[in-house]
Amino acid sequence: MEIKKDILWRVYLLYFILCLFGLAIISKSFIIQFKEGDKWRAQAQSFSTKFFDIEAIRGNIYDANGSLLATSLPYYETAMDVNLPSLTDDIFYDKVDSLSKQLSELFKDRSHKEYRKLLTDSRKNDEHWVVLKRNVSFAELQKMKKFSLFRKGKNKGGLLYIQTSIRERPFQFLAARTIGKLNMNGTGNSYGLELKYDSILSGKRGHRLMQKIAGSVWRPINDENEIEPEDGNDIVSTIDINVQDVAENSLLNCLRKHGADHGCFILMEIKTGEIKAMANLKRNNRDTSMYLENLNYAVGDPGNMVPGSTFKLPSLVAAMEDYNLKLDEIVDIGDGTCMFGKSKVTDSHHPSKSKLTVQEVFEQSSNVGVTKIITRYYARNPHKYISRLYKMGLNSKLNIDLPGEAQPFIRDTTDKFWSGISLPWISYGYETKITPMQILNFYSAVANNGKMMRPMFVKEIRNKGEILRRFEPEVINPAICSQATVIKAKTMMEGVVLNGTGKGLKGSCYQIAGKTGTAQLAIVNGKQTYQASFVGYFPADNPKYSCIVVISAPIGDAYYGAAVAGPVFKDVADKVYSTSLDIHKEVNSVQPIFARIVPSVKPGETEEIKSTLAELRIKANSIGKISNWVSVLRKDSTALTLVSEDIEERLKQGIVPDISGMTAEDALYLLENNNYMKVRIVGAGAIENQSLVPGTKFKKGECIRLNLSDNFKNIKSVN
Repeated sequence: MEIKKDILWRVYLLYFILCLFGLAIISKSFIIQFKEGDKWRAQAQSFSTKFFDIEAIRGNIYDANGSLLATSLPYYETAMDVNLPSLTDDIFYDKVDSLSKQLSELFKDRSHKEYRKLLTDSRKNDEHWVVLKRNVSFAELQKMKKFSLFRKGKNKGGLLYIQTSIRERPFQFLAARTIGKLNMNGTGNSYGLELKYDSILSGKRGHRLMQKIAGSVWRPINDENEIEPEDGNDIVSTIDINVQDVAENSLLNCLRKHGADHGCFILMEIKTGEIKAMANLKRNNRDTSMYLENLNYAVGDPGNMVPGSTFKLPSLVAAMEDYNLKLDEIVDIGDGTCMFGKSKVTDSHHPSKSKLTVQEVFEQSSNVGVTKIITRYYARNPHKYISRLYKMGLNSKLNIDLPGEAQPFIRDTTDKFWSGISLPWISYGYETKITPMQILNFYSAVANNGKMMRPMFVKEIRNKGEILRRFEPEVINPAICSQATVIKAKTMMEGVVLNGTGKGLKGSCYQIAGKTGTAQLAIVNGKQTYQASFVGYFPADNPKYSCIVVISAPIGDAYYGAAVAGPVFKDVADKVYSTSLDIHKEVNSVQPIFARIVPSVKPGETEEIKSTLAELRIKANSIGKISNWVSVLRKDSTALTLVSEDIEERLKQGIVPDISGMTAEDALYLLENNNYMKVRIVGAGAIENQSLVPGTKFKKGECIRLNLSDNFKNIKSVN
């Protein structure tokens, strides 16, 4: 019995002790959870770890010649672990003075005493991540690595750093809107090539394990799970920074001279669609003498982009395609005014005569003339006119590389706002919204013999110099119009500079073709504002580049396209012409030996050619019966062959002859004899091409345009 009591007593005692122990645990848990919870949670958080992304180095953007347009420069956040186990008190306090002086001399943001206090106080507080300086350059980091203590290395000297990068543009504001910017911190907008090619430039992020220490500071932990980032690829743009520099400065000077609100400029390579320069400048509201590139007017702001007179070319091209409109067709413009319902159309200048040809209407930029032409042909079927404009792509986006391209607008006949004045107004550029890029691309297509290219801004994607992808020119429309229409359109544009509103651009060693434009904008403070523009291409006889300049709201009486926008066009054209070797004719080109033995002989009158060749003792054989006019073919290196040309017979039959290679003198004699045709001559040298297609019928007195060039190779080979 006593044994049983003894056992029960021990059991009860043990049970009581266990209950007390459990109660103590519960009490302590309660205290930790509710009374000391904030303290312990903060301490636990201070020792937490997690993975952070490591940003890859963003790829570079280059211009067409390899100049750096945008790059990511490495910067570093530097810190020190002042409580490394290897940093004993003897070592630390022996070197802390010299280290503080070196840091002060390098950064000049604190005195050496302040740096010393920062380091010693942090050591006393048992800190392991003491921030020394943020945004440290690579060169500065290399100097820091040679400082006292730090030269011992990361594990002994305590120097810590994290790499970041900052995007820089070496040419500052040049082509800023085209190069663009990527919004990395949630402020501002992303735009340009930086946005379009972000996935290519950005690369792939890496991962790094980091630990949060006191002061909510994260420090990296060496970990085998760290993943290195993959740097981004580079892109090579089509921009030529040298031309861009000239374009922006010329545009800036023009805007300041005329006190304009904003302006834009685009230069395009005709055959490829490559954009060589593009500038957009807007007056700063705080400082009216300062202009900034803060909006891409060239591609993304159609609200104020009324094409005005530059739209007359698409209108007349439409009439040429649909109704074979001829350049010598007469248009009665009266006194330079006409009425459409209650709406009055007026020419900006009083006409020199009441009746103009279509060529003169375009050269003088007659609003009345163009409206009368378009209403004459399309009044009964305006939908046909709009359909032709749509077919030529003027209502479609170009889908260019830059984000934010605006949708062009040309009012359709089904639109509820279509009215009796819509047709004449659209014919000379109103009731439409088309960006400068879209207008330029149409003119460039005409210069390219009807082939419309897609404007391109990037040529290649590279990685460490290796080409990963090359972008080829892309054709949007292989033929916006017929070749006969192309010849007429080119003739009209060349006439603008030779005889019309663009005569201020004449007189160069090369010829320019284009169209001036002056459009009315909104009335501001009771005054009418205007938009001046010039669009065209050069050299006119062998088009290489197209260009458009738009100046919005110039102040004063000078607001016409030729006077305001023309000089900017000329500045850039001169720069490009003087530096582009492929435009210039070869001066010292070596001719083949046979070309030096047998001279070049143009087609002409038979007796004159025979007499000349006899004097030079050059053999000249004949094929068949010879007429009064012959062409000259090469037989071998020492002899020529005369081939009869039935030019006179064809003219009598009303058929257009092939007179390529002839001199202007002979052509005038043949074509204007008996009033067969009226001849218009452009250029100098031998006849390179003609506006009327050989073999087609012509009307007596019809006008023919002859393009002359001293580059024409008129000697042919015979097998």
